[in-house]
Amino acid sequence: MRRGTIEVHEEAIRKADVLIEALGYIRKFHNRFTVIKLGGSVMEDPETLRALLVDVVFMQTVGLRPVVVHGGGKAISAAMQKAGLQPTFVQGRRYTDEATLGIVSEVLIEGVNADIVRHINKYGGRAAALHPRTTSCLSGSRMTLAGEGGTPIDLGRVGEVADVDTMTIENLCLAGIVPVLPSLAVCREDEGLLNVNADTAAAAVARHLRAEKLVFLTDTPGILRDRNDPRSLIEGLTPEGCRELAGQGVIDKGMIPKVDACLESLEAGVRKVHIIDGRLPHALLLEIFTDRGIGTEIAKAGAIAKGRLPAATATVTATASAR
Repeated sequence: MRRGTIEVHEEAIRKADVLIEALGYIRKFHNRFTVIKLGGSVMEDPETLRALLVDVVFMQTVGLRPVVVHGGGKAISAAMQKAGLQPTFVQGRRYTDEATLGIVSEVLIEGVNADIVRHINKYGGRAAALHPRTTSCLSGSRMTLAGEGGTPIDLGRVGEVADVDTMTIENLCLAGIVPVLPSLAVCREDEGLLNVNADTAAAAVARHLRAEKLVFLTDTPGILRDRNDPRSLIEGLTPEGCRELAGQGVIDKGMIPKVDACLESLEAGVRKVHIIDGRLPHALLLEIFTDRGIGTEIAKAGAIAKGRLPAATATVTATASAR
């Protein structure tokens, strides 16, 4: 009986230690914006999504200002298949004609966005949907890609964000409400909708808010020196380190636009960018409120957290992570 009481007390002390560790970060990030990009398989598993949204509610409750930006790639592809439409991708981007745009907007607004807002409210938080059917905060222009010989490639109703209504987002955060934005923008030329890459949409929101943090929730532990070895996680990177790894081919394929968005955000005033595995329970809290974190932190030289080595010692970091 006595032994059981001691074990209970020890467990309580460990929990208290965790709270004390988090306290410093709560004070540091109080009233500061954290933009969180949700996407990929993170949104496919109900239990994983539940844990992440509980993290968001926790952040809002202790005085941080989380802003959620989301895509819906897999759900969009499934809806297109159900409608008998074949997705077409050009240089990794979904070609979006009017029929595709109708499915994209329906899935993002009535499906994914509504589900996220409903769950945040269910878990004790307060959330507001910000999209073209309520209040659209993203506007931009249609974009093209460079083809052979510099010939522009048309992507249909695909765009990039140029302006963000930061006042609406800030006012909601001040009121203790979590803004939830899908990756849709209003075209400045014709006021129609544009399908926007969710990574670049989240980065644009973070830049305009001059957020403290931009967090990408992905299907990998972070940036890996060896993509087949989770133990090769690189915990800390500078922009120069990112460019070096891209030149080496360590950062490639789908990670390139994500890292490009990270670097643009840092240049615009976002203090730190995090790429973490959203499938890990409570990944957000572990990355933001613990000394070590769990993913890859990208920041300018001198701003990388203690215990995370910069790109110049990335090989050492990867080796240490493998132990």
